[in-house]
This record gives sequence, structure tokens and C-alpha cells, in this order.
Amino acid sequence: MEDCIFCDIANGKIPKEFIYEDDRLMVFADVKPLAPVHLLIVPKEHIASINDLTNKHKDLIGEMFLLAKKMAKEHEISEGYKLAFNTGRKGGQLIDHLHLHLMGGWSS
Repeated sequence: MEDCIFCDIANGKIPKEFIYEDDRLMVFADVKPLAPVHLLIVPKEHIASINDLTNKHKDLIGEMFLLAKKMAKEHEISEGYKLAFNTGRKGGQLIDHLHLHLMGGWSS
């Protein structure tokens, strides 16, 4: 996808420090964190939003949630965290590439 910052990151055009990376997913810190721990779990495949998911993406979405659980444990926030997908501009989506926000670490 042209002009997609997450595709550019996935393709190595924009350097980024990954917290996790495999052949399908990458995880990195949000540049404007809303929580003490705020990570983005991003598929390398360009999918604009939840509205663009199809049946072929079932495994990918499952992998994203399981990776979120793993990242929460590794960042010591597994006792409480928030997962969020924003969809469309009216839903708060700023980058037209599917990504899952993992947020936590707030003190009680």
C-alpha cells in the first residue's frame, strides 16, 4: 500500500525498534502513549481496518490476541489491561492499517 506508515515500517523503509516481530506481526511502542504501557500489535499485511477483514483473516486476528496476552505478561501488566481496535475516522482510527492497541500499567 502506498503512503502507509505501517507498511513502510513492515518493509524496512522506516526504521523502527520492534518489541516483537515474526513473519506476520510486529509490535512496537505507540509514539503517543495513552498509558504507561501502550503497544501496537500490527499485521505486516496491509488491511485497512476491521471493516476490511474477511474469513481468511481469522487466524491472523487470533494470533494478534494471543500475542497481546503474551506482551501483557512480558510487560507485567497481565493483571489488568485494555485492548482496542479503532475503526474509521469516526471511531478514532488515525492510520488506515489495522492495529491492536495494548494499554495498561496504570496504578490502582
